[in-house]
Amino acid sequence: MTRDFAPGNYRFIPAVFQYSSGVCALAGFHIERVRFDRLLPLAEGFAQASKYIQAAGQKLTSFCACELRSPAAFTEAGFLAFNQHYVKTLAEWGIFDGISNPVARSNVCPEIDPPAEPSFHAFSFVRPIEGPGRAAKPDFVIAGGAEARSGAGSYPERIVRYRDLSPEGLKEKVGFTAREMESRLAEFGFGWQDTTASQAYTVHDFHPVMAEELVRRGAARSGLTWHFARPPVVDLEFEMDCRRVSRELVV
Repeated sequence: MTRDFAPGNYRFIPAVFQYSSGVCALAGFHIERVRFDRLLPLAEGFAQASKYIQAAGQKLTSFCACELRSPAAFTEAGFLAFNQHYVKTLAEWGIFDGISNPVARSNVCPEIDPPAEPSFHAFSFVRPIEGPGRAAKPDFVIAGGAEARSGAGSYPERIVRYRDLSPEGLKEKVGFTAREMESRLAEFGFGWQDTTASQAYTVHDFHPVMAEELVRRGAARSGLTWHFARPPVVDLEFEMDCRRVSRELVV
């Protein structure tokens, strides 16, 4: 079930305190994605996002998604500590209320030339559609998801084919992650046919299962961008996110 975040003019799929599972612009609004030409440390990235959003005439509550890069995969405890720090800015912006966080997020770890500290790769925000026309389909961003089942339990208990990097293990991890993306898309009433971009994050060769588990599903409708990076928690091996965004630019 989705919820409206009225101050940001979008709705979201509730998840955990550090992020939502996805966001979708409300009628009359669209999403703009801004990618930084170079990675910016977390504080600087937030500052630049704030400056950009306000210069566009929008409130900070319109901030709806971000893509982060971290130095290396976290332990469970380290991930919790990072997220508690991360949400402080969202609370200051009037987005995180201490319980529910509407912002979608991907946070992965480049295997080569990683940043020295958690950093911004991109962010998205909601703004009114300009002109008389209205978007044929709403814009959305589906948050990053990896091969971990939801629910109680530690990551080792929830990871699909835990520490199994065999061809069969990797196939199941990729298939599970793709189905998780489909589930999140369906919460908004969408499918792969509605996406304009899909991204995969792994350091493993998933080409042998790409046709069956991704292309045949429609996940590569607009191509597939592979980032040579690890998911944010130790022992997760494959992550994806996807989106439909009307406007994208690099600054």
